Amino acid sequence: MTDPTPPHNPAGAGAPAPTGDLPPVAGMAGPAPGAPQAAGGTPAAKEGNVGMNFMLDVPVEVTIELGRRNMRIAEVLRLGPGSTLELDKVSGDPLDIYVNNQLIARGEAVVIGERYGVRLTEVLVNELEQAG
Repeated sequence: MTDPTPPHNPAGAGAPAPTGDLPPVAGMAGPAPGAPQAAGGTPAAKEGNVGMNFMLDVPVEVTIELGRRNMRIAEVLRLGPGSTLELDKVSGDPLDIYVNNQLIARGEAVVIGERYGVRLTEVLVNELEQAG
Protein backbone atom coordinates (compact mmCIF):
# COMPACT_ATOMS: atom_id res chain seq x y z
CA MET A 1 0.00 0.00 0.00
CA THR A 2 1.42 3.40 -0.91
CA ASP A 3 1.38 6.40 1.38
CA PRO A 4 -0.77 9.20 -0.16
CA THR A 5 1.12 11.83 1.86
CA PRO A 6 3.69 13.64 -0.31
CA PRO A 7 7.24 13.77 1.05
CA HIS A 8 8.22 16.83 3.09
CA ASN A 9 9.82 19.41 0.83
CA PRO A 10 11.96 21.93 2.79
CA ALA A 11 12.38 24.00 -0.41
CA GLY A 12 8.68 24.90 -0.27
CA ALA A 13 5.62 24.23 -2.40
CA GLY A 14 6.23 24.20 -6.12
CA ALA A 15 9.93 23.40 -5.78
CA PRO A 16 11.09 19.94 -6.79
CA ALA A 17 11.30 17.61 -3.82
CA PRO A 18 14.86 16.59 -2.94
CA THR A 19 15.71 13.07 -3.95
CA GLY A 20 18.51 12.55 -1.48
CA ASP A 21 20.80 11.54 -4.34
CA LEU A 22 23.30 14.39 -4.45
CA PRO A 23 26.22 14.03 -6.81
CA PRO A 24 29.59 13.22 -5.27
CA VAL A 25 31.57 16.28 -4.26
CA ALA A 26 35.15 16.66 -5.44
CA GLY A 27 37.58 16.60 -2.54
CA MET A 28 35.20 14.91 -0.13
CA ALA A 29 36.75 11.85 1.45
CA GLY A 30 35.06 8.48 1.18
CA PRO A 31 35.94 5.21 2.87
CA ALA A 32 39.61 4.37 2.99
CA PRO A 33 40.78 2.07 0.20
CA GLY A 34 40.60 -1.50 1.40
CA ALA A 35 38.18 -0.66 4.24
CA PRO A 36 35.73 -3.48 4.98
CA GLN A 37 32.48 -2.99 3.09
CA ALA A 38 29.01 -3.90 4.31
CA ALA A 39 26.13 -4.62 1.93
CA GLY A 40 25.31 -1.52 -0.08
CA GLY A 41 28.96 -0.44 -0.30
CA THR A 42 29.23 1.33 3.07
CA PRO A 43 32.10 0.58 5.46
CA ALA A 44 31.31 -2.04 8.07
CA ALA A 45 31.80 -0.40 11.46
CA LYS A 46 32.04 -3.68 13.36
CA GLU A 47 32.11 -7.37 12.48
CA GLY A 48 29.04 -7.99 14.68
CA ASN A 49 26.66 -5.81 12.65
CA VAL A 50 26.55 -8.03 9.55
CA GLY A 51 23.02 -9.20 10.43
CA MET A 52 21.76 -5.61 10.61
CA ASN A 53 22.77 -4.47 7.11
CA PHE A 54 19.08 -3.96 6.25
CA MET A 55 19.14 -0.91 8.55
CA LEU A 56 21.64 0.89 6.32
CA ASP A 57 18.81 1.95 3.98
CA VAL A 58 16.58 3.42 6.73
CA PRO A 59 16.17 7.17 6.11
CA VAL A 60 17.07 9.59 8.90
CA GLU A 61 16.64 13.35 9.22
CA VAL A 62 19.90 15.31 9.24
CA THR A 63 19.69 18.87 10.58
CA ILE A 64 22.47 21.46 10.55
CA GLU A 65 21.90 24.14 13.18
CA LEU A 66 23.36 27.57 12.57
CA GLY A 67 22.04 28.96 15.85
CA ARG A 68 18.96 29.61 17.97
CA ARG A 69 17.04 32.51 19.41
CA ASN A 70 14.09 32.83 21.77
CA MET A 71 11.53 35.46 20.78
CA ARG A 72 8.17 36.74 21.97
CA ILE A 73 5.16 36.31 19.71
CA ALA A 74 4.99 40.09 19.20
CA GLU A 75 8.59 40.03 17.87
CA VAL A 76 7.79 37.18 15.48
CA LEU A 77 4.73 39.05 14.16
CA ARG A 78 6.91 42.08 13.35
CA LEU A 79 9.21 39.99 11.11
CA GLY A 80 9.11 40.63 7.40
CA PRO A 81 11.32 40.68 4.32
CA GLY A 82 14.65 42.26 5.20
CA SER A 83 14.35 41.50 8.92
CA THR A 84 17.53 40.32 10.58
CA LEU A 85 17.63 37.82 13.43
CA GLU A 86 20.67 37.73 15.66
CA LEU A 87 21.46 34.17 16.73
CA ASP A 88 23.16 32.83 19.86
CA LYS A 89 26.28 31.59 18.03
CA VAL A 90 29.33 33.75 17.42
CA SER A 91 30.80 33.93 13.92
CA GLY A 92 33.33 31.13 13.60
CA ASP A 93 31.61 28.84 16.14
CA PRO A 94 31.10 25.31 14.79
CA LEU A 95 27.68 24.36 13.43
CA ASP A 96 25.82 21.57 15.24
CA ILE A 97 24.87 18.50 13.20
CA TYR A 98 21.93 16.43 14.41
CA VAL A 99 20.61 13.07 13.19
CA ASN A 100 17.01 12.52 14.31
CA ASN A 101 17.41 15.31 16.90
CA GLN A 102 20.55 13.70 18.40
CA LEU A 103 23.74 15.81 18.27
CA ILE A 104 26.31 13.66 16.46
CA ALA A 105 28.93 16.08 15.12
CA ARG A 106 30.09 19.66 14.66
CA GLY A 107 31.48 21.32 11.59
CA GLU A 108 32.09 24.47 9.58
CA ALA A 109 30.09 25.88 6.68
CA VAL A 110 31.61 25.54 3.22
CA VAL A 111 30.48 26.43 -0.29
CA ILE A 112 30.71 23.65 -2.87
CA GLY A 113 29.95 25.03 -6.30
CA GLU A 114 26.53 26.66 -5.92
CA ARG A 115 25.54 24.69 -2.79
CA TYR A 116 26.25 24.99 0.90
CA GLY A 117 27.86 22.13 2.77
CA VAL A 118 29.40 21.33 6.13
CA ARG A 119 32.94 20.08 6.70
CA LEU A 120 32.97 17.93 9.84
CA THR A 121 35.46 19.08 12.44
CA GLU A 122 34.34 16.93 15.38
CA VAL A 123 32.39 13.65 15.48
CA LEU A 124 30.63 12.87 18.75
CA VAL A 125 29.07 9.49 17.87
CA ASN A 126 32.07 7.51 19.14
CA GLU A 127 31.86 9.34 22.48
CA LEU A 128 28.16 8.40 22.75
CA GLU A 129 28.86 4.71 21.95
CA GLN A 130 31.60 4.55 24.60
CA ALA A 131 29.33 6.09 27.24
CA GLY A 132 26.50 3.62 26.53
